[in-house]
Amino acid sequence: MAARFRVVDTGVRTGRENIALDSAMIEARLAGEIEDTIRFIQFEPCALVGRHQDLAQELNLDACAARGVQTVRRMTGGGAIFMDGGQLGWALVCDKRAFGQVTLADVTEKICTGIAAGLSKLGVDARFRPRNDIEIEGRKVSGTGGFFDGNILIFQGTVILDLDPAAMMAVLNVPQAKLAKRQLADAGARVTSLKAELGTMPSLDRVKQVLIEGLTETLGIDTVDGTLTAHEQELADKAYTEEIGTEEFVTEICDPAREAGVLTGQNAGRNLTAYVRVDGKQDARIREVLFVGDVFVTPPRAVLDLESHLRGSQLADIERKTAEFFESAGASMLGVSAADFSAAVLDAACLPA
Repeated sequence: MAARFRVVDTGVRTGRENIALDSAMIEARLAGEIEDTIRFIQFEPCALVGRHQDLAQELNLDACAARGVQTVRRMTGGGAIFMDGGQLGWALVCDKRAFGQVTLADVTEKICTGIAAGLSKLGVDARFRPRNDIEIEGRKVSGTGGFFDGNILIFQGTVILDLDPAAMMAVLNVPQAKLAKRQLADAGARVTSLKAELGTMPSLDRVKQVLIEGLTETLGIDTVDGTLTAHEQELADKAYTEEIGTEEFVTEICDPAREAGVLTGQNAGRNLTAYVRVDGKQDARIREVLFVGDVFVTPPRAVLDLESHLRGSQLADIERKTAEFFESAGASMLGVSAADFSAAVLDAACLPA
């Protein structure tokens, strides 16, 4: 028997309100209060950073303030994105066992393949590109990310309906190294929109329809129309007030290198940065470490737990202790490995990995 998913459209909300609702739906699904759900999401103008990203590094905060673009920190990993009425968000909140025994990489491929199949029904050649993008002719039309919380999965993404490259470039600090790697003059050349590909803007209802069709056909699920429950909204309001909507949460990671005595290092792939303080004899012990980057680690708490685990460790033990942590934590990673975390720390301390 096919798994059944409720389909809800939660309308236009601010970025922080939408992330708070993500939190609420995970909590409600963990408690068994709601069924597996596909959610469609629309945003007021906002710039969202990944759970482990540096706010000041990823966003032009002055431009965000001048343009009335709300800054938001997601619960999922990945890179910074700009959202406005030109994007449609989507999310799955469900029991991961509906997909069998899977890793985060497995889930990413399955769901992105379904989304790509749906978009292709509009007359474009959409395809999944590892690690977590959906592209049309080599240009990104959807970015995705997700994590597991126990047996519950949240996996979400966006579809670019229409693109405002000027606004995107104004608020996002796109690293020049990333642009050079792809030989692009600007970030706008890396992305596309359904309007640009089709020559006309498809209706929201049509886009939602084909996404549902792509997911049901690819994942082998059934869907039924539903509505948000009053309790889900209550949980969202609580999450917004206590965490997601607060400046403390959004600015939790913001220019950590500004403080004296902070050493900075990166992994070989340069998508992970370690900010390290050392002490002890010959500065050979970790006082504290903060990991920042465009990474996907599930559960997200694992990165915070690793930071705590490494405090007080000798630099000579970092590779061993990091490997042991991930072996025992049962964490799943996408685009990063245990060795990347230890390499970033050792690079900060100017030691070979």
